[in-house]
Amino acid sequence: MSLILEAHSIDVGYRGRTLLTNVHLSIRQAEVLVLLGPNGSGKTTLFRTLMGLLAPVTGTVYLSGKPLVEWSRNEIARHIGYVPQSQQATLAYSIFDLVLMGRASRIGLFDTPNSHDRDVVWSCIERMGITHLASRRQTEVSGGERQLALIARALAQEPAMLVMDEPTASLDFGNQIRMLACIRALRDQGIAVLMTTHQPEHALRVADRLALLRSGHVEGPGPVAELATPSSLASLYGVAKEDIQTALQL
Repeated sequence: MSLILEAHSIDVGYRGRTLLTNVHLSIRQAEVLVLLGPNGSGKTTLFRTLMGLLAPVTGTVYLSGKPLVEWSRNEIARHIGYVPQSQQATLAYSIFDLVLMGRASRIGLFDTPNSHDRDVVWSCIERMGITHLASRRQTEVSGGERQLALIARALAQEPAMLVMDEPTASLDFGNQIRMLACIRALRDQGIAVLMTTHQPEHALRVADRLALLRSGHVEGPGPVAELATPSSLASLYGVAKEDIQTALQL
């Protein structure tokens, strides 16, 4: 599998505050890498750094072997798609138009979407199984349906990698199961997925590798079986080992 994104000994932070030190990460094609850590551990700041929205305090991030700082924002968007947490929609775009926004990095500044762009959008909508929602307003669909549309929007960028911020947050149980199946399917189709979750049991279902954000450092990435032990997770979240065992049925 080809290497897509690498972080070499980076420190991560903002406004003069360092949150994570000496981070080493690599994400390969067709794998799911899951980050686990309590609130405030630096997951979002690390995401923003890996996507080039924040500069690392020290160290270098590489995209396809080239320093990330040498890529333009449009070029990064063609390689990395971002799927935010599902939130209440406020603008009444149709699902088709929402997904079409993902083509922005592929369309010239003064150009309009052409037939190829629309074909890509339809393909992504079909891929996520939401063709029946294409003409619906995003304000009229469920949170789970809109989350699928946000993934379709990211896929419309034709990226090699998706960054997903708590993709199952705010979804009901059924939609959580569907989302995890979707993530596995994307991996099987050759897309790299970097995601966070506050539900370790979800990591156990989809992760190929795992990284733990603990006390300003990143432990891993490594095999799920080695890092997601009851003792390790109990220490990470500050709860009893027995409670972790009960919650995960380990």
